[in-house]
Amino acid sequence: MSIVRSNSLLILMSVCWTLLAEPAFPQGGYAITKKIAIPGQGGWDYLTVDEGARRLYVSHGTQVEVLDLDSKSVVGTIPNTAGVHGIAVAPELGRGFTSNGQASTVTIFDLKTLKKIGDAPTGKKPDAIIYDPATSQVFAFNGDSDSATVISATDGNVAGTIALGGGPEFAAADGKGYVYNNLEDKSEVLKIDARKRTVEQRWPVAPCEAPSSMAMDRANHRLFIGCRSRIMAVIDSESGKVVATLPIGDHVDATAFDEDSRLIFFSNGEGTISVIHQDSPDKYSAVETVKTLPRAKTMALDPKTHQLFLSTAEAGQFEVLVVGK
Repeated sequence: MSIVRSNSLLILMSVCWTLLAEPAFPQGGYAITKKIAIPGQGGWDYLTVDEGARRLYVSHGTQVEVLDLDSKSVVGTIPNTAGVHGIAVAPELGRGFTSNGQASTVTIFDLKTLKKIGDAPTGKKPDAIIYDPATSQVFAFNGDSDSATVISATDGNVAGTIALGGGPEFAAADGKGYVYNNLEDKSEVLKIDARKRTVEQRWPVAPCEAPSSMAMDRANHRLFIGCRSRIMAVIDSESGKVVATLPIGDHVDATAFDEDSRLIFFSNGEGTISVIHQDSPDKYSAVETVKTLPRAKTMALDPKTHQLFLSTAEAGQFEVLVVGK
């Protein structure tokens, strides 16, 4: 075989491998495709997707609305969760958890029946809540106690309390035993050893101010932080270094990362979603700004359909917005 033919073959193989390894995704064109009206009054906060069970959990006043992700219909409720903020799910254990801000408790429920299993006490006003599969623990971040309550997901017992030294906002787990949390009032990100239940690192995140939302690219060790100073910050989760920043909308409160499309979404209370593309672990580019509705500041992503779900109210009607293509 000639050198020319050999080089041509290598180039062709390289191109084919690139196409197979990185499927092309349309980068823009997101819009509201549906509005799901939900009866009842009350405020709202986080939404959580259980991809395997095809369910969407939506906080709503004193209860959690449970929707079928495919039919977009309400299939149940989890009542008596006063001032509910967040929902975490542990599919392998068949359990879910809600952070009840007014009751200062976490409600534990059965994922299949939605029936209550029990309650666990927390600090004051538990807000963000996540499940760490590496340690089978739930972390409830207490907004009025500057602490995190750690709960054993298997038996529902409180395993410990972590003093955070500031007001916590959202968090993410890397799946290897570390949990990361925003301190909004300190403009810091914490790295928490989930097994030891201690704060291992405190990282300032300037020029990001008031970090509120968080998502994670676990494969590349990158944290995507939404900052109330109207920027997004990308942080190396191993070193704590801020590796990139880009402008986003006002009053961000949720971040989602789509591993397939490499798109990062920031939902903003002004009524927009800022869409950013991950060109490489340290390089990012703005894609588009999607119009939603005012106060639609919390969001969840369905990795299967690549749709986004946001809570808001329109003319007094509580609803979940579906954003897709």
